[in-house]
Amino acid sequence: MLSTNAVSEDFGRMMELARQGFHCSDILVSMGLEAQAKVNPDAVRLASALAGGIGSSGDICGAFTGGACLLGLYAGRGALDEEEDPRLRVMISELMDWFSAEQEKRYGGIHCSEIIGDDPQNMPMRCPQIVAAVYRRVRTILDQHGFDWKAGPKPVRPKKTTHSCDAACPVAARL
Repeated sequence: MLSTNAVSEDFGRMMELARQGFHCSDILVSMGLEAQAKVNPDAVRLASALAGGIGSSGDICGAFTGGACLLGLYAGRGALDEEEDPRLRVMISELMDWFSAEQEKRYGGIHCSEIIGDDPQNMPMRCPQIVAAVYRRVRTILDQHGFDWKAGPKPVRPKKTTHSCDAACPVAARL
C-alpha cells in the first residue's frame, strides 16, 4: 500500500513531467523506469504514440494504454531468451476491468473523446487525476501479484525441453 507521502511525491513528479511536455502514457512509463533507477528514452518515445487516445485520435485513453505498458515493463518479454510472465495478461485484464468501470461511470466511456468530451479545457482537470489513479492501480496490481516496484522485472527464462525429434535428429538436439 502506498503511503500518503509517497502518493503526494509521486503526483508531484507526474505534474513536473506534465509541465515538461510529457503526456499521460509517457508519464506512466517514465515513472516505472525511474522507480527502477533506469533511463530509457526509447521506451518513453514508444509510449508517446499512445497519448491522446493513440496518436491523439481520441481513441482508448493513453493513461490506460500507458498503464498496460507499465505492467509490460515488469512482466513482458524483453529478449529472445525470455518468456512473458504468465501473470501479465491477467494483470492487464484487471487493469482494464477497473479502468472501464471507473471511466464509464464518470465519463461514459474509456476513449479520450468520451473523457474529454467536446471541450479540450477538460483535459487539465480530468487527465492528471486519471493518470494518477491508473498509476496507483498499476502499483496495487503489481503488488498483489508479487512484483517489487523498485526491483523491476525478473525475466522468465524458458525451460529447456526435450522434443521427440531430438533423438532422431542430432541437429535439432543441439538447438
